[in-house]
Amino acid sequence: MRKCLAITLCMLLAISMLAMFGCSKSATLKFGAGVYVTAPSTTDATADKEGTGKVDVTVAAVTIDADGKIVACALDTASNTVKFTADGKAVANNEFKTKYELGADYNMVTYGGATKEWFEQADAFEALVAGKTLAEVKALLAEGNKGTDEVINAGCTVMINEFVGAIEKAYNAAVDSDVTAKDTLKVTAATEQTCTDATAEKDGSNKVATTVFAAALDADGKVVAASSDCVEVAFTFDAKGAATLDTAKAVASKKEQGANYGMVAYAGSAKEWFEQAAAFDAACVGKTATEIAGLMGEDGKGVDTLQAAGCTIYVTGFVKAASKI
Repeated sequence: MRKCLAITLCMLLAISMLAMFGCSKSATLKFGAGVYVTAPSTTDATADKEGTGKVDVTVAAVTIDADGKIVACALDTASNTVKFTADGKAVANNEFKTKYELGADYNMVTYGGATKEWFEQADAFEALVAGKTLAEVKALLAEGNKGTDEVINAGCTVMINEFVGAIEKAYNAAVDSDVTAKDTLKVTAATEQTCTDATAEKDGSNKVATTVFAAALDADGKVVAASSDCVEVAFTFDAKGAATLDTAKAVASKKEQGANYGMVAYAGSAKEWFEQAAAFDAACVGKTATEIAGLMGEDGKGVDTLQAAGCTIYVTGFVKAASKI
């Protein structure tokens, strides 16, 4: 009898130990990132006013559990406006900041009469979608691109169609990862500008390339999973300052364009842009922001190990965005 009791106690102890160790291991989640681009808008330049080109690039990162529910979400928008003159000159911006980076300087409270700044409203929406499925997130969108009463009561009164669009893309792109609920999601963006004046023979261009970086970070600030993308829009205009960009044409990110981006077919590259971006993302795993900055050489291309991994393009945009995490 005592022997049977001892065996039973040992078995119970073993089961308890297995349960304890099983619970201590956090479940991994799916990780995804997506980019939603608004249709670009333009205005012609006049003698009294510069012409403009504007595009909003919203990036989302999500983690998803085994039940298809969002565990965490991160959002930001790069709202980029560029200008050109009535004599066909491109105007260079001093800097580009995302809405989240602007913080209180976005001035929704001071000049827009809002009770909360944009970054606070984005935070409120991020918190609201946690625990929801994609269908439930899409159901938060009401008439006029505003949120339902649930969204407004949560403290998000801005239009949410860009949020929902980016989250939908991130959700649908999510893949298995090593990310857990303990990790922190971050999204960043860095915009580079290229200006070319117009001539009598050729349109000018004020081009903006916005590179986004989404990542999950562990407690030490090291990347657990990452995803990069880039949206490039060239706002063209003639020598008299008339905008010539076809704003009816949809804008797809470089990752979304896939093989149609044409780096292999037309540039003689061994790998397409999305494949090279994936190589950069893989190289970021296990690194901090400072260590990611070290992936770029003085010539703007990746260091030897990064190029050997398959990322041979210039990585300035990648590094500028990723270094902000």
